[in-house]
Amino acid sequence: MASIFTRIVAGEIPSYKIAENEQFYAFLDINPLQKGHTLVIPKREVDYIFDLEDEELAAMHLFAKKIANAIRKTFDCKKVGVAVMGMEVPHAHIHLIPINKEKDMVFSNPKLKLSREEFEEIAKAIQKNM
Repeated sequence: MASIFTRIVAGEIPSYKIAENEQFYAFLDINPLQKGHTLVIPKREVDYIFDLEDEELAAMHLFAKKIANAIRKTFDCKKVGVAVMGMEVPHAHIHLIPINKEKDMVFSNPKLKLSREEFEEIAKAIQKNM
């Protein structure tokens, strides 16, 4: 069975898309730690990020860098934190999270509850800064 992320890429499950190219897709995390919390995934379903081919892994990070730069321009943050854990969904992904302190990236923190309108507004703002 396809992962939830593969189903998002296929358009079977809606998402708040930030950007995509032939290989990768970036969208807002539906359970964000911070406003602007974005996931970057390869369109090809691979469970473990280090099972990606070297060129694909490098390209994914360069794609993520563009998204991170746009997030940083969009939100008042010191940095955009990067996390790769890969335990929650069996599809390689990078978390990009605007942060001002390390505690902003603690995954056990309560998640934000945002409306559809807030997600749409955030996505448009990040896209504008790409």
